[in-house]
Amino acid sequence: MQIYDSFSRQKQKLVPLEDNFFKIYVCGITAYDYCHIGHARSAVVFDVLIRYLRFLGYKVLFVRNFTDIDDKIIKRAQQEGLSCEQIASKYIQAFYQDMDKLNVLRPDVEPKATEHIPEMIELVQVLLDKGYAYVTPIGDVYFRVKKFSAYGKLSGRNLEELQAGARIAVGEEKEDPLDFALWKSAKPGEPFWDSPWGKGRPGWHLECSAMSKKYLGMPFDLHGGGQDLIFPHHENERAQSEAAFGTTFVRYWMHNGFVQVNSEKMSKSLGNFITIRDIFQNYLPQVLRFFLLTKHYRSPLDYNQQGLNEAERSLKRIYQTLSQVLEALKGKKWKNINLPAEVKTEFEQSRTNFWDSLDDDLNTARALGFVFNVIRIVNFILADKTLRKSQEIPHFMTEVQDFFKQAGSVLGIFEQDPEEFLTELKKIQLKRKDIPIDRVEELISLREQVRKEKDFARADQLRSQLEQMGIEIQDTPHGTRWDVK
Repeated sequence: MQIYDSFSRQKQKLVPLEDNFFKIYVCGITAYDYCHIGHARSAVVFDVLIRYLRFLGYKVLFVRNFTDIDDKIIKRAQQEGLSCEQIASKYIQAFYQDMDKLNVLRPDVEPKATEHIPEMIELVQVLLDKGYAYVTPIGDVYFRVKKFSAYGKLSGRNLEELQAGARIAVGEEKEDPLDFALWKSAKPGEPFWDSPWGKGRPGWHLECSAMSKKYLGMPFDLHGGGQDLIFPHHENERAQSEAAFGTTFVRYWMHNGFVQVNSEKMSKSLGNFITIRDIFQNYLPQVLRFFLLTKHYRSPLDYNQQGLNEAERSLKRIYQTLSQVLEALKGKKWKNINLPAEVKTEFEQSRTNFWDSLDDDLNTARALGFVFNVIRIVNFILADKTLRKSQEIPHFMTEVQDFFKQAGSVLGIFEQDPEEFLTELKKIQLKRKDIPIDRVEELISLREQVRKEKDFARADQLRSQLEQMGIEIQDTPHGTRWDVK
């Protein structure tokens, strides 16, 4: 498997430092608000990575942190009249609710910053002892950026460019504008912890260095997060960790691309801040997950309703085909007819290409293209009245099921019973139209009754009424089937 390494800026063969054992750290949320579409993308991308590595037979130790003390958390706590601990707890629980619905697996370790203050203080002391950090008169501790000669190599920035835009804010006592805070002295009304430099709290960058070192050691295999974290967060993490311990911090860096909303940067000021739970009001969680995987993880992703609707239609098509696969396996009148060799060959090639796509920098977008190849092949067979009775159908359709079971376990989709998914989909589509499902079922039941009574004029009226509501009716030997247009 190859992954694009943000540090070397090229694809690298992904090989664990320890035999068959990957150690991975991904930056988690700052718990001060509900999660947005950008959080969803990062969570799903790295969830697929972890799932795939485990599918390939690797053991994975996956750590993702919670930032539960931060300027934003303090501000939100003051606004809501709650403690920082209460705010963090509230939004961590909301995060779990969103991620569980998105079918994102829990990490092996989920450390919180406030539970690792001693480790952070210890790391700061090491940096002070080595001359990479200094204490200001008011008790702040800063990292000396220029003393770490490799600063900027991850983000591709040089010190001269950084220096040109750097400023020292009011109240800061830095030696150099580029220096960043390791420890912030306590301000009135803010949470604080005791340290050798006085009461205060850790800087944001410090926590990930301390917690990854504790749970994964150094170097560990892969560090992940959104592209927005490359600078300054990951650049600073790398600098302070390698300065303190004199060894490589991370072997591979992996970053997912930005998310825009209707081709604009997402922000509350623009009124286009989309939370995950906002989306779940009108779309099934699996539809959002599918949508997020339709683009390569490094590519920019433009969130818009058109894209989400297209993802919904695509996922519906897949589940409809899977439902037909189950129906085909129930048939008993198999005939001595072979499926075309080229059809079976194309299926095998599509299956191989699916896994090759994931091996090539986790290309879920390309992989899903081969999923649709399989769907097309299955539908071709099922549409042919002769082929669908072939004695090879049970074996072929079982292989199709096995493929979707394996692919679904890695992508975190296709795992639901098809009829259950299609029923849930109809319900939420009706909700978007503000049509009660009970009303639809009532009209369909009434139509079935008048058809039994041979009142076909009334049945046609009811069909027209349902069609005007956006309901498509299909009469079958097994009863009425309906769908939402």
